[in-house]
Amino acid sequence: MNLKEIPTSPARLELENVSAGYNGTLALQEITFAVPHGQRVAVIGPNGAGKSTLFKALVGLLPLRSGVIRIHGQTLRQHQDCVAYVPQREEVDWRFPVTVRDVVTMGRFGRTGWLRRPSPADQAVVERCMQQMGVAALAQKPIGELSGGQQQRVFLARALAQEPHILLMDEPFTGVDASTQEATLQLLDRLREERVTVLVSTHDLDLAARRFDVVCLLNHRLVAYGAPDEVFRAEHIREAFGGQTLSIDGVIVVDQCCSGEEEPGHVHGQAGGHG
Repeated sequence: MNLKEIPTSPARLELENVSAGYNGTLALQEITFAVPHGQRVAVIGPNGAGKSTLFKALVGLLPLRSGVIRIHGQTLRQHQDCVAYVPQREEVDWRFPVTVRDVVTMGRFGRTGWLRRPSPADQAVVERCMQQMGVAALAQKPIGELSGGQQQRVFLARALAQEPHILLMDEPFTGVDASTQEATLQLLDRLREERVTVLVSTHDLDLAARRFDVVCLLNHRLVAYGAPDEVFRAEHIREAFGGQTLSIDGVIVVDQCCSGEEEPGHVHGQAGGHG
């Protein structure tokens, strides 16, 4: 991946007192944290905690009520094109009549514009990204005819085609097969080598503890932010998940069976308890 020239800055992504929400209700309240270059961040929290709201705010899909987001020290509007976003599968209309190649090519529109034909260089990037995610053989198939795992790979290829500095992935491991999960993890390893900053929301606390540098624990407010062994303490988990936790022999087990207002699904997983 050929990354665009980036300014020197101690933090690639900074949020300062960020609040955002829907219809008069705040889903995020005064969130402040900074992500250094190339870090892999797991965003954790109960259903409806504001994880998807955070990602939508980071790509400008949801206006801020207050606060500021900076990328490379500049405000979001000045650097929005270098942030790629892979939404939850439930948020995509898979009936839209486009092929796999069409979807991946959309990742180039930030550079080419919507009306200009992709150049040979753009087409080469699209081809390379489809190859990387194992969907090149499906290039002419309608996106709606693919399996859930294949659709996820296509959207990851689209994000790669954008050549982002920051990649946001909202629940990429939910509802996909084991091979797609492994391909996603391998992609995260490659992006680490290229110093691409990655934020991934997940309900798998064990995965977050094992495969991520930093954990961002949310429940509308920032409960804890730091290395996994610092965040996954009993008091932090209980503050975020309330009565939905159980400590067994020093291991915190989280089980959330009731969906919130924002993000459907369940929290499954465990993390070592401390304190």
